[in-house]
Amino acid sequence: MNQLEIFQKIMQKKEFSKLPIKDIEMAFGHFEKRQVSEEEKIRLTRELLHKVFGAFTSEKLLSPKNKEPEWILRKHLSTKERLQYYKEVYTQILGGFKEATILDLGAGVNGFSFDYLKEISPKAKYVCIEAIGQLVDLANSYFDKEKLNAKAIHMSLFELERLKDLIKKTSGKKVVFLFKTLDSLEMLERDYSKKLLKEITPLADMVAVSFATRSMIKGQKFKAKRNWIIGFIGENFKILDDFELGEERYLLFER
Repeated sequence: MNQLEIFQKIMQKKEFSKLPIKDIEMAFGHFEKRQVSEEEKIRLTRELLHKVFGAFTSEKLLSPKNKEPEWILRKHLSTKERLQYYKEVYTQILGGFKEATILDLGAGVNGFSFDYLKEISPKAKYVCIEAIGQLVDLANSYFDKEKLNAKAIHMSLFELERLKDLIKKTSGKKVVFLFKTLDSLEMLERDYSKKLLKEITPLADMVAVSFATRSMIKGQKFKAKRNWIIGFIGENFKILDDFELGEERYLLFER
């Protein structure tokens, strides 16, 4: 099989069927030169992709029918943990932005929290960037049905130039969200988080990143303090706030 045929085979599995080729390529690159069979490389690539994209997403989210926003938020482990804190989170982050465009990178199903966001920033426009195509379709269907000032874009966060162009073309105040996303990026490329933040932070008015403080699957408190990325942010940007709500730590910073 050539590389494209291998990628197509990887994507035959439903949870990977609508991922950007760029992310398939990034994952496959970890195993491409291993002295193992093509079938083993495909298995290992799927295993890595599941850790990055599928571990926290319910199978039911790939084909739901007419479900309420809260149902959707509860079916994704990341947003399920945040559900009871949304109003506080958005108050803390967006209190000074009554009118802004929110660019939510690696959004998952976070777009279904738009009602909470509107309470704090009534004139906000929301743009979610997500690699899982099914979640992009799900979000856009919801935004259209509810006639919200929001849209979802299918894009890999490793398409850095395309992402930067999108941010540059966005007018007005710009706030970037990266909620529980950086760890996943690091699984595919070490230190990509630093590269990403260096490139996009100067293009925005504020960036908000978050990290889980407890394992979403095992429920255990993390011992790691994430000094590698928190130190990097402190050295390169102006930290505006650093707080915890629920099982999540948030850092707000600017250029």
